[in-house]
Parts: sequence; structure tokens; C-alpha cells
Amino acid sequence: MGRGEWIALALRIYKNILINMKIPTILVVARLISALVVLLTPAAGHAEVVTARAEIRPLGAAVQAEASVEAVHQATLAAQVPGRIVALAVDAGERVRTGQVLVRIDPAEAAAALAAAEAGVVQAETARVNAKADYERARNLVARQFLSESALDSARARHQAAEAQLDAARAARAQAQAARAHTTVAAPLDGLVAERHIEHGEMAQPGRSLLTVYDPARMRAVADLAPERLALLGTPPLRARVELGGGGRMVEAAAVTVLPAADARTHTVRVRVDLPAGIEGVLPGSFARVHFRAVGGGATVSIPAAAVLRRGELSAVYVADGEGGFGLRQVRLGRLDQDSGMVEVLSGLEGNETLALDPVQAGIQVRAGSSAR
Repeated sequence: MGRGEWIALALRIYKNILINMKIPTILVVARLISALVVLLTPAAGHAEVVTARAEIRPLGAAVQAEASVEAVHQATLAAQVPGRIVALAVDAGERVRTGQVLVRIDPAEAAAALAAAEAGVVQAETARVNAKADYERARNLVARQFLSESALDSARARHQAAEAQLDAARAARAQAQAARAHTTVAAPLDGLVAERHIEHGEMAQPGRSLLTVYDPARMRAVADLAPERLALLGTPPLRARVELGGGGRMVEAAAVTVLPAADARTHTVRVRVDLPAGIEGVLPGSFARVHFRAVGGGATVSIPAAAVLRRGELSAVYVADGEGGFGLRQVRLGRLDQDSGMVEVLSGLEGNETLALDPVQAGIQVRAGSSAR
């Protein structure tokens, strides 16, 4: 029979006594029923106290840092030739594929430059043919001793110059062809358009940003840590969990990379924390908080933080006495591991004790047991 059933039975008996008995007898029986309820209460309370074992485990250092989210693969596309924007195929938020044409710049100027380069190549080829013929003719005349060696040297120099001019004309043609190809801007990766920096009809100049594209499948959080805080975590590899946004969403980091240089202005070290591949609902530039943890660490006594009873500056736990009861024991606490919910115990426990996870309920049981005795 449970605790509630015992109390309900006692109340029914008490009600019947009030109706059928005289006052002196009522007082005696009421005291007996009250004692019965007190005796039943500790037994029921003891069954409700959940316990846990203290552990000896490594509890590494933990450091928190604010971070911002960025895409691992992101590109800002810029114009490489001047011209007016004649086609703008996408807008911010749209998905693109590798090689897809995103922007077209007016190719008229580039086409004219290519035509001029083609004409230059034809002219240089003609000049080379003439210079080669003069050189061959000069060689024959020198062999027949009708021309001096100095004249042959001049013909050879003109031929070599014509060869060089032809190479330069061909290089100019290749440059013009590349410039014409740059009038079409294609997507360098599969992803989303994060921002559009130009409007249809505007004038593009070399170096002006057109679009920003990123791959949402690969994201990372970037944090800047002072070298002193980074030293608390020990040597790599490091582990981390990332809190995304303000909703408390936590994800385990896929990898942690510490850049091998400090910023000269802020004197901080940048740490890149890769998020799991394919994570959804994460936008570049959004806020994140990174919880770094050292992989190693010395063994120490650790207990669940929920088992700690705090009274002012004092901390204590209820330790099982092996006879169904609990005893209060003062402890001195150390670091708290936010991820596991375990707190380090510097003194007061040996690591093999059984603790009450609900210290309030354990205290009620202890007081009820004292009243019964």
C-alpha cells in the first residue's frame, strides 16, 4: 500500500472516530494516527530519492568564447573588365550551380579589342614572312660573296625582331580573348547567393564586387582567443561544442583548427571550429558561442552538479550511509563542466560514494527519520 493510501485510510479512521467516540478517546487515537503517518513518511520518502555514484574521471579545462559563423567555401565575384551590366540572372537567396552564368557585361569594348588584336597578329605574321625572305636572300648573296657580312647581320636582326613582334601580337590576342571571356561571370561553386552588390544597367569596373556566393553545406564558427586563455586548453587537438544563436541549440564540432599566428592589432589567436557537414538553419554572420574543452586532463573526483546543496558559501552533499539513510557532508568544489554537468570535488569525497541527486528530498527524509526516533 502506498503512502497516499495509508494517509487516506488514517483520515477515514479518524473521521469515524470523531463521529462515534468521546473526546478523551479521540485525543488518544489521534496521537496514534499521527505517529503512524510519521512512521510511514520516511519509508515512502526513501524510495523516492534518486542516487548517483561519485566518479574519478578526467575533467579538462573549459573556455567559452563568442564567435561568428562563416562559410568555409565563399567567394565574392568581382568584375575584371569595364562595361555596363546587360544581364543579371540571380538575386540574393537564390541557389546556383557551378558554371551557371550569373552576370553578363556588355562585350562591345572587349570584342573591339579582340578584333584589333587579331589584326595585329596578321600584320606581324606578314612582317615576319618578309623579314625571313630578306634574311634568306642575304644569306645566299653572302655565300656568293655579293653581300657583306654586316648586311647579313642586319637581315638576321630584322628577322628576329619580326619573330618577337609576332609573339607579342599573339599574346595580345590571347589577352583580348580572356577579356572577352571575362564579360561572362559564372558561379565558381554550388551554393546560395548571399548578397548582390550591383544592379542591372550599372557600370562595372575592374575590381568592383558583383555577387557573393557561399556553400551552405560547410560552415564554421570563428573565434578570437587571447593566448593566455588558449593556453588553459593545453596542446591540440581540442574539442568544442558550438551554441548556435540564442535558442540554446548545441552541436558537436567536427574539427578545431588553431591558426599559427596572432593578430598584430588585437594580439589574439584565431580559432576555426568546423560545424558538422550539412547542418541546416545556420547563416553566415550569425552569432555563436563556442565551448572549448581540453582532450586531456588529470583525474579528479567528479559528481553531478544537481547533487550539490548550497547554503551561502558552504557546499555539501547527502551521502548514503549504507543503511537506507543519508548523511550530510561538506565538500569543496572546483571547476564545472558545462557540457557533462559534472563538477570537480577538491576535498570531502574519495570517489566511491553514493550521493542523493535530490538533496532537498534527502534532507526531508533525514528530518523525518529523526522525528520518528
